Amino acid sequence: QVHGIVRRSSSFNTGRIEHLYKNPQAHIEGNMKLHYGDLTDSTCLVKIINEVKPTEIYNLGAQSHVKISFDLAEYTADVDGVGTLRLLDAIKTCGLINSVKFYQASTSELFGKVQEIPQKETTPFYPRSPYGAAKLYAYWIVVNFREAYKLFAVNGILFNHESPRRGANFVTRKISRSVAKIHLGQLDCFSLGNLDAKRDWGHARDYVEAMWLMLQTDEPEDFVIATGEVHSVREFVEKSFKHIGKTIVWEGKNENEVGRCKETGKIHVTVNHKYYRPTEVDFLQGDCTKARQKLNWKPRVTFDELVREMVDADVELMRNNPNA
Repeated sequence: QVHGIVRRSSSFNTGRIEHLYKNPQAHIEGNMKLHYGDLTDSTCLVKIINEVKPTEIYNLGAQSHVKISFDLAEYTADVDGVGTLRLLDAIKTCGLINSVKFYQASTSELFGKVQEIPQKETTPFYPRSPYGAAKLYAYWIVVNFREAYKLFAVNGILFNHESPRRGANFVTRKISRSVAKIHLGQLDCFSLGNLDAKRDWGHARDYVEAMWLMLQTDEPEDFVIATGEVHSVREFVEKSFKHIGKTIVWEGKNENEVGRCKETGKIHVTVNHKYYRPTEVDFLQGDCTKARQKLNWKPRVTFDELVREMVDADVELMRNNPNA
């Protein structure tokens, strides 16, 4: 049985989990039950945890957009940093320290300006955004509760994990949605930021399995979860277009660079400086050796398969709902 926390909104914000309802049309719950709550409200967290008395808690809640965290720095700190403390304190207040296992969604953005390549559990942190800095507090407060109170608490330092359910304002989903719209004749061109940013991209399905595995061990430990492969935003664009039969040729430099379709001559991609971060993270590459050895975990979905799945899903979505 799974319990979740959902924020109150004037519009439905459960689109990515509709399929988990017993009756998706009527929002009738089955083995998944949602509670209204918020990581900025400690009272509701205590109330929910005391009522549910969970055996495992996965803290996946966050203001998770790195670029937006520069605009919403205080809110990001409140939710991503102090929000984690509120959850841990709620466990303690409810007397569940000895019966709950706690998973904290840490992030490769902790490494930011990388101090070694590839990055592993012992690599020094150097966050480059309010998001990364807030997550750094969350990381260490989890370690503190583990050491101070013997709570079974772990940090999963997950590198970028994507899927067709990724939010529409994240770069991978922005690319797959835009490419789908271009394929269907609903769009001509879209803009991106730093095309040369390189990331270690994996599939969310694989990474969620790793989260679960971390809580099935005998002793709580922190793990890096990654594929070990690095690809640029530019490469993600090229492979997405290739999947719909278009070859992208790059022309110009910096903000004047464009991606032109070799077959038609049309410009489909431009660069807009507003999508750049004030402090950029240029390169992230994870080393998941520890997870392979101790969790017997390894990524199954390849980068090419991930790109194809996301583009195919968005082609289907945009065909049925062009305004999505």
